[in-house]
Amino acid sequence: MARCFVTRRLPFPALDRLSARHDVDVWPERLPPPYEELVARAADAEGLLTLLTDRVDASLIEHSPRLRAISNYAVGYDNVDLDAASARGIPVGNTPDVLTDATADLTFALLLAAARMLPEAIAAVRDGDWLTWEPAQYLGAAVFGGTLGIVGFGRIGQTVARRAAGFEMTIVHTGRGSGGESLETVLERSDFVSLHCPLTPETHHLIDDAALSRMKRSAILVNTARGPIVDHDALRRALIAGEIAGAALDVTDPEPLPSGDPLLDAPNLIVVPHIGSATRAARERMADLAVDNLLAGLDGQPMPHQVNAAR
Repeated sequence: MARCFVTRRLPFPALDRLSARHDVDVWPERLPPPYEELVARAADAEGLLTLLTDRVDASLIEHSPRLRAISNYAVGYDNVDLDAASARGIPVGNTPDVLTDATADLTFALLLAAARMLPEAIAAVRDGDWLTWEPAQYLGAAVFGGTLGIVGFGRIGQTVARRAAGFEMTIVHTGRGSGGESLETVLERSDFVSLHCPLTPETHHLIDDAALSRMKRSAILVNTARGPIVDHDALRRALIAGEIAGAALDVTDPEPLPSGDPLLDAPNLIVVPHIGSATRAARERMADLAVDNLLAGLDGQPMPHQVNAAR
């Protein structure tokens, strides 16, 4: 029986399967464990089940001599130092595919909400500003028949494109494969730009002042990928100057975004708290995959969804 540390409560049956076979310590708080606490809890753990908010770096791995498996409850894994884990022969797993549809749904929800000014219209009703039917109030952008630019045409990007087909949108996307365009072309042609690329050194601040200046003044930016792909200072300047019409973000830099962050003063901005995968079905399936990965790793078997070559 191995000792496992789980960094957040997961209200799904999957943890019962883990507890039936191993000694499981679950962090009880709503906020993630502070880094120092994570290091302390991991020090005698053989298995870790972590979230994107948990920094599993080389130092933590070095100070966890018994650690044999790391399972990340996310499709991304940039919070884990894969090189350090691989050097120790520690497999690292993620939870891919299951959140594709949920994230694509939220992408389109944000696109529609920004295009049709839903936050402003909802606020008007609550604030008593719905005086009558007014011809020139809350005039948004037409989605049907528009051009959607997708930056990162992987699983989620392609699933968003299928959602857009119902609105008879023209799709342009980045990529080296068939039909792929340059980022500059996608930005210049699109009425809506949706980000679905991974966060890498090359995509950090991919959307900066220069990129935003290439977008149409009527365009709307949607980010459900990773916060640091967008330079928030540049986005704030573009929104205030009217260089783009709006933005909708499910991810920010940092996360969570402080309530007093200057970005939140920008007009025509929607920010939601990283809820791309927040359907019960998606989160429950993620828990199943995360536990499957950890059980396999602790048994000395390849993880079903392993992202490094440790074994």
